[in-house]
Amino acid sequence: MTRIQANLLLTVIALIWGSAFVAQSQGMAHIGPMMFTGVRFLVGSLVVLPLAWREQGQLAAQGAALQRRDWHKIVALASLLLLGAAMQQIGIVSTTVTNAGFLTALYVPLVPVLGWFLLRQVPHWSVWPGGLACLVGAFLLSGAHELKIGLGDAWVIASALPWAVHVLMVGRVADRMNAPFSVACGQFFFVGVAALAYALVFEPWTWAGLREAAGAILYTGVMSVGVAFTAQVVAQRYSHAADAAIILSSETVFSAAFGYALMGDRLSAAGLAGCGLILISMLGVQMLPLLATLRRERA
Repeated sequence: MTRIQANLLLTVIALIWGSAFVAQSQGMAHIGPMMFTGVRFLVGSLVVLPLAWREQGQLAAQGAALQRRDWHKIVALASLLLLGAAMQQIGIVSTTVTNAGFLTALYVPLVPVLGWFLLRQVPHWSVWPGGLACLVGAFLLSGAHELKIGLGDAWVIASALPWAVHVLMVGRVADRMNAPFSVACGQFFFVGVAALAYALVFEPWTWAGLREAAGAILYTGVMSVGVAFTAQVVAQRYSHAADAAIILSSETVFSAAFGYALMGDRLSAAGLAGCGLILISMLGVQMLPLLATLRRERA
């Protein structure tokens, strides 16, 4: 897979995640956030299980089966994914789809900073203004400039740190193991079991509520988790983590579009300006490195 193909795949992932914010919000009308998170990630693990099973067979035949330390790394990734997904889901209960989508983008400027400090990765110069533009865009859209940050917004903002570390590490771990489907399936299963165990003990739930939320659970479990999160693991083997973070931030634009069409969310002039900044940064981080490469080839 080329870098361009990986970036295009990441854009499709962002579209799926943007649409999933609507389903996540609707599902909260019937069950608690951890119950929703647990069941949808278990559904996602079942979607990827056949691919992971086949991959494990191929690795065993090559004498490269995953070792205990590899599964420890997968659990560590899953812990980050659990924290990010749980805090985001809790926040969605009391904020709008649009705000949740855009505030999630706050992880974008954290990725190159963490990559620089923790892994000594030096990103293309366009990542820094792009990340800043994403941050300003999220600030404008959330209404923070009007001092209207609510509890739900705060939960989504807090989810930015585990999301950032997860985006930074997931492609690196999957590439070293050469087992993207096993990494994805292992993550989903751990998150699903942990979240579901918490929900069964601490959240009220009913079978009727689960049936009412079944459509939202299936959509987010199959598409957002099974398809999109797995594709992220694959695509990030070929894309720089900082680039991937900015491209994935376009989910915020898609969430606003779906929120407008399906939930009645409306953007102010400041919110529209925030959308524009995030779109510009997403295009810049993809196009500027490509133009530099073309200039070098011509020279």
